[in-house]
Amino acid sequence: MADRREPDAAHYDIVIAGGGLCGASLACALVGSKKRVLVVEPVEIESDLQPTWDERTVALTYCSRNVFSALGVWERIERNGAQPILDIHVSSRGGFGQTHLSCNDAGTEALGYVVPVRELGAVLWETIRQSPEIELECPGSVVDADMEEECCRIGIDRPGGRIAVTAGLLVVADGGRSDLAGTLGIPVREEPYDQSAVLCIVGADRPHCGRAYERFTPNGPLALLPHRIDGGSPAAEACHFALVWTTRDSDLEERMSLDDAGFVDALQSAFGGRAGNFSGPSERKSYPLTRFRVDSPASGRAVLLGNAAHTVHPVAGQGFNLGLRDVACLAELICESGFAPGSEEMAREYIRLRRRDAWMVESFTHSLIRVFSSPVGPVSAARNAGLVAIEHFPPAKRLLLRQTMGLEATPFKLTSGIPIGS
Repeated sequence: MADRREPDAAHYDIVIAGGGLCGASLACALVGSKKRVLVVEPVEIESDLQPTWDERTVALTYCSRNVFSALGVWERIERNGAQPILDIHVSSRGGFGQTHLSCNDAGTEALGYVVPVRELGAVLWETIRQSPEIELECPGSVVDADMEEECCRIGIDRPGGRIAVTAGLLVVADGGRSDLAGTLGIPVREEPYDQSAVLCIVGADRPHCGRAYERFTPNGPLALLPHRIDGGSPAAEACHFALVWTTRDSDLEERMSLDDAGFVDALQSAFGGRAGNFSGPSERKSYPLTRFRVDSPASGRAVLLGNAAHTVHPVAGQGFNLGLRDVACLAELICESGFAPGSEEMAREYIRLRRRDAWMVESFTHSLIRVFSSPVGPVSAARNAGLVAIEHFPPAKRLLLRQTMGLEATPFKLTSGIPIGS
């Protein structure tokens, strides 16, 4: 990729370390901000090794859809494969409790959208490449950073050799188990779940009709997200799910080694027949599940964004949506607060605005895993009763809907669908 930075121009208002979904979303949010922005991404965007281009899907909440709409990219994302989630069925295997969440209850056209990560990344990077004010070092890696009173001095390794730049603000967006957080001396708490997520696309013999499923099992949650496969008949396109199947690490090797028929049989046994009969799984991928969190998402002239600040369990699909609210908050502070990027005042305000939302999501996802994975009889009875109560007590259902849709968080312009600067 061509380097668009002038050789003698070494100071930036903002350096974003990491061009994944959160880092790229922030860069898009800063287009037109009149701030000088540098994105540093270790892996060539066109490379097969680029994680932005993998085969995962991401479930966007309605608030996240608002963010991309305000950034002017939602129409392209929607056109490139976004599947609306119209309702969600939640159940517990072996129990009577279940609840049904609908967009009609929320008063929105959808609860969320399932989007291929590949398509989302393509739209974000197309926007970045078309924006001359967003400069790139790709491939490149931030390898050191020294915080000073007036700026942050940053060392960047790239194929042509190491360069040094300065910035008012360094945004750490290099994902969970952040190497850069360690370099900056920011303590990261790590809590393995002893679980892994198995991912693939599966077919079904009946249309999903926009319904998602979250089924809790003793081994962990099993999520089926409605997925759109383009290129076939309309009926066939609507008969696929993106599967996120949590399994104990001790069972992972066996599950991954099953042939397709054996895998489908195991899935059918764990889930049941509510979504139809499964078939034709795509290539399976897996990744370990670990909770990462920091005591504070801001340190000196650095701000941690997304998974670098808080990696949560994928249950209820909250992780990237939480990170996107980080983006909405930080972009608004940079563009409209009057605080200098990287200033102590900006750091304090960012911490204040993001503390409650991060705590709520981390606690919510962590509690779901602990409660719904417990084999203890009284806990099992309580969770089934809880699902029944949610189904028949509208205020509880509304609260759950608001939490999963991101509506309980502090609102920002972008999460409300309002462009920054308007």
